Amino acid sequence: MAKAIFHKSQRVFVKPVGSWAHIEAVVPKWIRGCDEPIKVLYDCGMGREFSPEELEEEASALQQMAEVDGKPADWRVIRGQNRWRTAEQCSHHPFPGTHPVIVTTDIESGGWRVPGAEYDRDPHCIEKQAQLLSRAPILLLLLKKFVSNAEKEPENLSDSMAELAQLSRRVLEQIDA
Repeated sequence: MAKAIFHKSQRVFVKPVGSWAHIEAVVPKWIRGCDEPIKVLYDCGMGREFSPEELEEEASALQQMAEVDGKPADWRVIRGQNRWRTAEQCSHHPFPGTHPVIVTTDIESGGWRVPGAEYDRDPHCIEKQAQLLSRAPILLLLLKKFVSNAEKEPENLSDSMAELAQLSRRVLEQIDA
């Protein structure tokens, strides 16, 4: 019997199409006499239904693309508990009673943290910074691929794209320095 792996409105990568989509409907396939569906397909609004093998969860698809020092980058944001203030005392925060912790290793202890006073000063800004930091490996990969493609076919770049490629090269040189 089959169980649904994805849910309605979930963002997934559709492998046969090579594009991202949202699941519009979960379509179970039933046969008479069975209590559970024999197969579950997913309608992503692309003209046909897709099997679970043709779809990939957003987090896992992005994670497979990004690497740091030759290892898959597993950077993520987790929530740490505020030690000095209760959730009621910081109800104006986006996630009262917690602060973001960017974990950069397999275990939950390694990574980047923000001091409580700085988080309390501008919690919305720190939340955006945490999301940006956790996606840094993917952004670095995109930058490298852009520069690589620009170097392969420089004659096909417009002036503005050539300018962006040059800026991207400088940023990569600063990172590698």
